[in-house]
Amino acid sequence: MTDLKPPFRADHVGSLLRPTAIAKARANGLSGDALREIEDREIPALIKMQEEVGLKVVTDGEARRAYWHYDFMGMLDGLEIVSAKSDAHGFKGATIADAPIITGPLDFPEDHPMLEHFKFVASHTNVCPKISIPGPSAIHFRVKPEDNAVETYKDDETYFTAIADTYKKAVKAFYDAGCRYLQLDDIFFAYLGDEKQREIRAAMGQDPDWLIDRYAWMLNEAIKDRPADMTIGMHMCRGNFKSTFVASGGYDAAADAIFNKTSVDVYFMEYDTDRAGGLEPLRLLPKGNKRIMAGFITTKTPELEDSDWLKSKFDEASKFVDMDQLGIAPQCGFASTDHGNDLTFDDQRRKLELVVNTAVSLWGEA
Repeated sequence: MTDLKPPFRADHVGSLLRPTAIAKARANGLSGDALREIEDREIPALIKMQEEVGLKVVTDGEARRAYWHYDFMGMLDGLEIVSAKSDAHGFKGATIADAPIITGPLDFPEDHPMLEHFKFVASHTNVCPKISIPGPSAIHFRVKPEDNAVETYKDDETYFTAIADTYKKAVKAFYDAGCRYLQLDDIFFAYLGDEKQREIRAAMGQDPDWLIDRYAWMLNEAIKDRPADMTIGMHMCRGNFKSTFVASGGYDAAADAIFNKTSVDVYFMEYDTDRAGGLEPLRLLPKGNKRIMAGFITTKTPELEDSDWLKSKFDEASKFVDMDQLGIAPQCGFASTDHGNDLTFDDQRRKLELVVNTAVSLWGEA
């Protein structure tokens, strides 16, 4: 167990471009033990790369997953991922072949495979291991009402409570597995700042602002009883499939809920373009130990951000939140699905180096 404790000044959201050998194996239909053998061989090098650039926190790059969310969700009791070609949730010109359905009571199984995924990372690093999983809102937001076969879940309170209880078990299970830094990718708080997404939810009979409040309740229910030495991170973005996006809009609608109605410790907030709105919502972060990892560095394009520009953005952010409550991370992962974003392995490394170098320049540490 490492002595390094989050939060750090330099961090990243979690997913990385899939190693070539893993990508080829999957493309060739390899699965099961044969695929796991290749993953076990390639992931240590992925961890080493993160250490080499100077990060104090590492993940497995989500290299064992096809999706940032569906793999985890499909490993829960009562939820299955089925073949159902769709429009990829609004990603322009894209389709995916999978969709989540609820077939029975939700629960977190004791043998959820991602517990072992975390243990593998922890056994191959001397810095802080982290795992990112989809947040509780992913189930409600992604499962269509007609694809929920549990009659009692037609009642919102029962449904939200079941999701929260499932995640509460997940948090405890990861802690028992040795995890002291767990990240929940709860991106739909940011989606609900987009007018089109709000209109879609309203047409479904769902009040977007009520959803934000309920999503915050679910998240907090899941994490509020965690031990004091477990750090919880939360990531928000507006879509990241093959360098594309779905939503645009600021954090204004969600800021109070995420900052003040949850006990999240570290917030990974997308801020690489004007699509994310202004920095003003940061003023709602309560003074104390909570930290915002400002995502001024994009993972969507290979061009490196200018160091002086990055410093100017932090100068701007410091008008709304104390610099001591800030850190830096890319705005999203490099491969939210196994397709990856439109940049190279070298581009990815340079982006992570820029994260570390910027942190050292601004705070004297990564």
